[in-house]
Amino acid sequence: MSTRAERGAAMLALVAACVAPSWAAGTADARAAIGRAATPAEVAAWDIDVRPDFKGLPKGSGTVAQGQQVWDGKCASCHGDFGESNEVFTPLVGGTTAEDIKRGRVAAMTGNQPYRTTLMKVSTLSTLWDYIHRAMPWNAPKSLSADEVYAVTAYLLNLGEIVPADFTLSDANIAAVQRRMPNRDGMTTDHGLWPGRGRPDTRNTACMKDCSGQVSIASAMPDYARDAHGELAQQQRAFGPVRGVAASAAVPANAASAASAPAPAGARLASQYQCVACHAMDRKLVGPSFADIAGKYKGQDAHAALAKKVKAGGQGAWGSVPMPPQPQIPDSDVHAMVGWILEAK
Repeated sequence: MSTRAERGAAMLALVAACVAPSWAAGTADARAAIGRAATPAEVAAWDIDVRPDFKGLPKGSGTVAQGQQVWDGKCASCHGDFGESNEVFTPLVGGTTAEDIKRGRVAAMTGNQPYRTTLMKVSTLSTLWDYIHRAMPWNAPKSLSADEVYAVTAYLLNLGEIVPADFTLSDANIAAVQRRMPNRDGMTTDHGLWPGRGRPDTRNTACMKDCSGQVSIASAMPDYARDAHGELAQQQRAFGPVRGVAASAAVPANAASAASAPAPAGARLASQYQCVACHAMDRKLVGPSFADIAGKYKGQDAHAALAKKVKAGGQGAWGSVPMPPQPQIPDSDVHAMVGWILEAK
């Protein structure tokens, strides 16, 4: 006669035999129901990177003259007619010499050049082509055809005196042009971030078990020091979302307690989404002041139109500098900010 323990073990084995297959099958079905295989068209739209050996580069060509036409229409408003503008972004062209092109290292990178241009820093021509292809122009990325990207790249290279004015850049000769890049030998791989070096990029010890459920901040910049180097938000790029805390957003504890009323929701959102990096309340920065916007549309039903412009971007209403799109901002926040802006004084 079996003991109670034996009967219990037999019962558990029977339950396991019945339940396990059902559970496993259910898990498999649940996993199979998640997502779907990407279509060839979706993979092709994603797989657009161009590598330093030019793998992934599409066929095409473009002349310097064609590139100037595209540049004047879609690039010059931010970068200047000759890539020299420092108003919106740092200059793209300048700081390189014929000797740099011959040597493959830019001497001014270790000299007294007041700024570093793109052609001074970039080592691989594929990086330049790939970035223009996937990210430019700022307000309509990926809108340039392959031939237009070749043409714009050729125009930039001509501005840097890397190729002549009658040059045609193509997938057939781009590797030869790479051998003329001024800083082609300036990229170092001797650091921890480069794969295969065997060194981590930090010296922290990762917590793999029994980790704390609460993160405590051990160090932070005090409020009085946040603006020691000026308003950092205004020293970064003036377009698009900027992460972090603006120096002017830091309010000493005694000032906060003395405040008579909290800031309006629209003002808080304008600071949160870094609208204040381009717009001040009462003076022009990169874009018009909030007071000027309110004055222009006073007495008009402009709420919907301005909300649309915040989301979609635009150019021409206040000059040549484009207003970049902000699709990441929720509609409710956009409407709150626009309502506050239209009431600005």
